[in-house]
Amino acid sequence: MLTASYLLLGLAIVLAWPAPVVLSRARWTSRSPFTALLLWQAIALAGGLSMIGAFLVWGLEPLGGDLLSALRGFWGVLTGEPHARQLTVIHVFALSTALLIGGHLVFTLLLATYKVTRQRARHRGLLALLSGPSPTIPGAVVLEHQAPVAYCLPGFSGSLTVISRGLLDSLDPAGLRGVIAHEHAHLDQRHDLLVLAFESWHQALPWLPTSRLARLAVQELIEMLADDAALEHVSREDLLRSLVTVSAGLGDVDDIARATPGPAGGTTGQGSPATNNPLLEASAPGDAAAVPGGRLSSLRLRRLLSPVPELPVAGRTTVMATAVLLIVVPTLALVAPGLLV
Repeated sequence: MLTASYLLLGLAIVLAWPAPVVLSRARWTSRSPFTALLLWQAIALAGGLSMIGAFLVWGLEPLGGDLLSALRGFWGVLTGEPHARQLTVIHVFALSTALLIGGHLVFTLLLATYKVTRQRARHRGLLALLSGPSPTIPGAVVLEHQAPVAYCLPGFSGSLTVISRGLLDSLDPAGLRGVIAHEHAHLDQRHDLLVLAFESWHQALPWLPTSRLARLAVQELIEMLADDAALEHVSREDLLRSLVTVSAGLGDVDDIARATPGPAGGTTGQGSPATNNPLLEASAPGDAAAVPGGRLSSLRLRRLLSPVPELPVAGRTTVMATAVLLIVVPTLALVAPGLLV
């Protein structure tokens, strides 16, 4: 058990710093965003499991040779069995640390989910006042705003695609199809859940390089996936033109929001719509609602302008096998350490 805790601790350190740094600089991710997204999820899950598991296994080490027997021994300690082995202060500290880290991660996720739910409900209320259903696009509403804006608002009771009057006036039918297909891909593939998970992880451990790099990488990868889905409906030129138009519109909204006085006479922060201007707030929900962003990064732009071949099957298989191993190794180290050490 003690050797397993050292293995878990070493894996947690690798996944907390060098692994995410190397992956964030890798050039192959844009060639296979889905595979890269799986690897980022595996790094996040394995990193959290290893971090908590290292302290858990270390704390339970005197009570058994595997997790199940150690948990039975720990129950004996809690119930005061006369022959139960006792834990030292160091082992109690390790168990407390595991409990605190695990509880902190779960609490942050639940709190983020609660905030997102409230934010989306408030946003829907604003849209009900400031927009109307689109007569030609099912599941879409038209916001009377001159900036060319489009985004999706996910929800368990029904999702919405929001487009502005300015966007309808700026794009031709092909460009509009590209925008709608892009936003529908976000909704159909539930990218909002990934945004929520990695955003809450970053809020729980903002000092951890993994959480910061993963959050940025995942946001860009899901946009690439939505781009690929949109290319099944429109040409590359039409999609690129529509995305540039929408990205410029979102930038206009942010510029206006930053210059709009807030309730106390100041200006709002970057990317945060002015709270005294509901029209602008409805035009850019931002990360607070766990909505995939629409910014057109330089990497996405190069990917659309100069497409490269998809990652070979051998490469994708290797990456997916690595992702599976990242989940299996800490799980075995927790449940059956004898199989690894």
